[in-house]
Amino acid sequence: MLKISGLSKKFKKKVIIDNVDLELEFGNIYGFIGPNGSGKSVFFKTICGFLKADSGTVVLNDQVIGKDIDFLPDLGVLIEKPGFIENYTQYDNLKYLAQIKNIINDEEIRTALEMVGLELDNNEKVKNFSLGMRQRLAIAQAIMEKQKILILDEPFNGLDKQGVAQIKQLLLELKSPDRLILLTSHIAGDIEELSDYIFEFTAGKIIPVSLQDA
Repeated sequence: MLKISGLSKKFKKKVIIDNVDLELEFGNIYGFIGPNGSGKSVFFKTICGFLKADSGTVVLNDQVIGKDIDFLPDLGVLIEKPGFIENYTQYDNLKYLAQIKNIINDEEIRTALEMVGLELDNNEKVKNFSLGMRQRLAIAQAIMEKQKILILDEPFNGLDKQGVAQIKQLLLELKSPDRLILLTSHIAGDIEELSDYIFEFTAGKIIPVSLQDA
């Protein structure tokens, strides 16, 4: 379980996250909705450990993020605009990232590319990629090491209708009892069919939403 207790974050005098409590169980997909600027990305960055909370705790397996460990472990993440080495190919970008942990082989990298719908023989440099291709590549890096926690902020950005359907199907296939998946979208319909639970950002709070109401 990922347990979030009394979490608050503000920038200057503006409260972005206001005393949030959540318990997120592995095996579920949690969807977070809200308009742009409502705090979704800040919330994700804070629970990952990328931003320091003003108060509260994020605890995974009795380890406090930012105290016992710096960041959520075994994490696949896509937050905001994905960044890549522009003069590298899609494969070379993933290979570069995979060398950090060095736990997957070349075939597993190619499998990740195939899973998100990128053509394996594409040797074009990423600087020439469309927004949708970049988004697919970003999702590939988030899943290529079979990460147990997936945090995907607006994963459908830049994708056409077919691409959205393909990535939705992929996420459903990735769902498993030992994996926790968190998604955001400013469009409720994008995540309604995926999520076991949906929460809405409003005035710094994160409020449960009935799936019937989503």
